[in-house]
Amino acid sequence: MLRTLAPSILDADFTCIEKELKMLEEEGADLIHLDIMDGRFVPNISFGAKVVESIRKITSLPLDAHLMIENPENHIESFIKAGSDYITIHYEVSRHLDRDIQFIKNMGIKCGIALNPTTPLNVIEYIINKIDILLLMTVNPGYGGQEFIPQMMSKIKKAKDIINNQNK
Repeated sequence: MLRTLAPSILDADFTCIEKELKMLEEEGADLIHLDIMDGRFVPNISFGAKVVESIRKITSLPLDAHLMIENPENHIESFIKAGSDYITIHYEVSRHLDRDIQFIKNMGIKCGIALNPTTPLNVIEYIINKIDILLLMTVNPGYGGQEFIPQMMSKIKKAKDIINNQNK
């Protein structure tokens, strides 16, 4: 099973973001996780495609735009054009999940699906073989620095079993 170190820059000091990104590169990060929040799907607002475009210019690490936004299908292309290497969308807000996955893949980008803590794993049964990342939220989405929800450990183990069985 592939493990990836993907630090989020949600709580980074953006006045010295280049320095912080270089530190992450030197410490062995595999990709940079970008928490994109719209204040509607989640209560917080973060940043948009323009900031992703600026980040793309100062790091060679792959960028995963985690779209915690309503109507992600309306914004996928702008985050791809901004330089994202991965687009991760939430099962909970995608009206046509398979169509969104296909669109992302057809753009030559890797696709991830995120599940909120209370979303059951069975929803990925028919798409697990189509995605590159499964992001299990271990906190309620919207704010950095929250406490890990301990019950998510069993969900992580079940997801690992699903992935391993899919690869057989």
